[in-house]
Amino acid sequence: MGSDKSIELSPRQVVPTASRVRARGRRWPALAVLALVFIGGGVVVTKFLSSAIDYYCNVDEVGVKDGCEAGRRLRVQGNVEEGTVASAGGVTTFAISFNGVEMVVRYVNGDPGGIFQECVPVVVHGRLVDVTAADGTVTLVFEGDHVDVKHSNEYAAANDDRLDQAEAACSLPA
Repeated sequence: MGSDKSIELSPRQVVPTASRVRARGRRWPALAVLALVFIGGGVVVTKFLSSAIDYYCNVDEVGVKDGCEAGRRLRVQGNVEEGTVASAGGVTTFAISFNGVEMVVRYVNGDPGGIFQECVPVVVHGRLVDVTAADGTVTLVFEGDHVDVKHSNEYAAANDDRLDQAEAACSLPA
């Protein structure tokens, strides 16, 4: 302890080694890949959510109400018109109406099955498409791939007026 040796306590400067420089250089490609994964995931989720949305419209609102235009997936509600149901080649065609407006439906999955029949309220899922007839005329038709038939007791109790309208529109006995 009696010696006059002084101890050097000043901080040293650390010189970066090649391994540290290389580690920083590798970080940017990894971050770029991570950013691309997030952007790609965002695009996929956005595309899925926008294509999964079906807008609910009555027949009389198609082409009139925002969200009920051609080119997007819709759920269209109306009553199946009497005498319009026909099947040929795995396609069932029928007309639905609501508030005096009628629309032709092509159901592309064969027979809607279940309790589907004339003069019942239905909701058809699908898209409006242009169909060219044999004579060259182009008609706007609703091409459906799923049909929901309104039939439960709750529906009758909550919406008696709709069932009365459907029954009044057809001459079939209730």
